[in-house]
Amino acid sequence: MEQESISLNKYISDTGLCSRRGADVLIEEGKVTINGIVARKGNRVSPSDQVHIDGELIGDKPDVVYLIYNKPTGITCTTDSGDPDNIIDHLKYPERIFPVGRLDKMSQGLLLLTNNGDIVNKILRAGNQHEKEYIVIVNQPIDTAFIKSMSTGVPILETVTQPCKVIKIDDYTFNIVLTQGLNRQIRRMCEYLGYHVRKLTRVRIMHLTLDNLPNDTWRYITKKEEEKMMDIVKDSRG
Repeated sequence: MEQESISLNKYISDTGLCSRRGADVLIEEGKVTINGIVARKGNRVSPSDQVHIDGELIGDKPDVVYLIYNKPTGITCTTDSGDPDNIIDHLKYPERIFPVGRLDKMSQGLLLLTNNGDIVNKILRAGNQHEKEYIVIVNQPIDTAFIKSMSTGVPILETVTQPCKVIKIDDYTFNIVLTQGLNRQIRRMCEYLGYHVRKLTRVRIMHLTLDNLPNDTWRYITKKEEEKMMDIVKDSRG
């Protein structure tokens, strides 16, 4: 009987080392071998095969980890060790993890980190309609026209933002709930309307919240939170 096999890029991704796309890059660069033979894209791996990357044997998939981190300003959401403010070196978590999406360097609040590459696009892809909620403080009084424009769509980055929920909290503060994740979206929307963001804090991703988590600290998501997350994304496109 033939042993069950899986695609090489999935095998590598399942170990938590990188995404499938990242695995394809490693394969194309000739850094991956299967049983001593340089691998090619499209190769499949059986349980008895030995896969090496840069000469190091990779093995079983580690336990899945999900962290909620209350990111302070000044930390960059990148795994690039060349950035002195990168989040990985700052957290010093003992296993390989990466952020699900980004908060720009001067923004703060809830960030989800994981070693599960399969869930990233399921959460972030705009078509999956998963909410991300922010509290934003701007530099001048908010009027009705500002709320209406932010809610209905603003032309940025050669597109128009999708309709979203925006609620005025006080003269300078509003709450916004997005399902998109364009680059610096809220800041660009505000700038288009003549406003400057003074403080931007993410307070929720789907059902996940900071839950009084202090600034620059992290926690594991609870079993109940994880179960609900998996239920929410089960029909989402990856």
